[in-house]
Amino acid sequence: MTVQTIVYFATNRRPTAAGYSDKIVKNDPLQMTFAVATVTGIDLNLKNSGEITAIADKSPMGFSQPVADAIVGGGKNLLIFVHGFANAFKDAIKRAAFNREWFAASGDPHADTTVVAFTWPSKGEVFAAPPHIPTADYQADQARAGQSGLHLAYFFKQVEGLANRFRQAKPGGRVFLLCHSMGNYALQAGVQALFGMGGVTAPIFDEVILAAADERWDTLLTPNGGRLSNLPRLTKRITAYYSERDVAMILALAMNFIQRLGFDGPKDKTDTGEYPKAEFRFVEVTKVEDYDRFNPPDASHQYYRRSKTVRADIVSVFANTTQVPGGIIKLK
Repeated sequence: MTVQTIVYFATNRRPTAAGYSDKIVKNDPLQMTFAVATVTGIDLNLKNSGEITAIADKSPMGFSQPVADAIVGGGKNLLIFVHGFANAFKDAIKRAAFNREWFAASGDPHADTTVVAFTWPSKGEVFAAPPHIPTADYQADQARAGQSGLHLAYFFKQVEGLANRFRQAKPGGRVFLLCHSMGNYALQAGVQALFGMGGVTAPIFDEVILAAADERWDTLLTPNGGRLSNLPRLTKRITAYYSERDVAMILALAMNFIQRLGFDGPKDKTDTGEYPKAEFRFVEVTKVEDYDRFNPPDASHQYYRRSKTVRADIVSVFANTTQVPGGIIKLK
């Protein structure tokens, strides 16, 4: 039986005759696209599986009413996803679909989600094998991620409305944000833009998951509302995964000349005054070895969707089980 996965998405990529490009639209919500993609043929044993077979219900500024009703009325927890670098449009949508099926395959009903993706205009070219990632390609992707702040902030306001409706329709339903890799760099721009627009009156998310975050390690401690310092106001709890074996984080350090959140966790991570255990989980996955870390070359950067050990931990977060403590956790 062929698997069909629905991905609701928003993008600030410029549309083309063939789809969506790596060019960014103007800072105007009217230029954004909200739509529904159908992905066919996701196979969890094949990391690049799946094809986009349809894109429908395109609208600017927000999801159409029927689409918003479908998201809210699906009855499943909501998984908001922001991809990392080197993802063309089709790759970003396929990755969102893969993640939906990957977590659902755990068998826990809390992880069987409706996925809503934001795709920023990564160029999507396959970088050369480490350690030869071209600096220009990396920096171009990083610049576009940073320029996506206003669009991501507007997207979050749409998600806020969906989340409020969803919780009314399904009391006890949960809403998650998962950001991978350079998606966390886009996130910091989005959080700053959102609070520059007035912020939120209550948390949107039950949990924000920062996986292999290609963002400064001091981002949560930035003064005056900078970078991700206001992220705790968007969520009830933050879980960040990091690994000292993540080859992409090692290369990102060389590119940025400052340690990355996804390499050794946040600065001062043992300070429970800065990071109360009820609000933060910092999870080290350096020693997780239940997947091939060397095939492909960036596999160590993809543990969140390749390791069943890490998946089990993320699913426990989705389920909000009592076994999920705060503070510094190590997975082996």
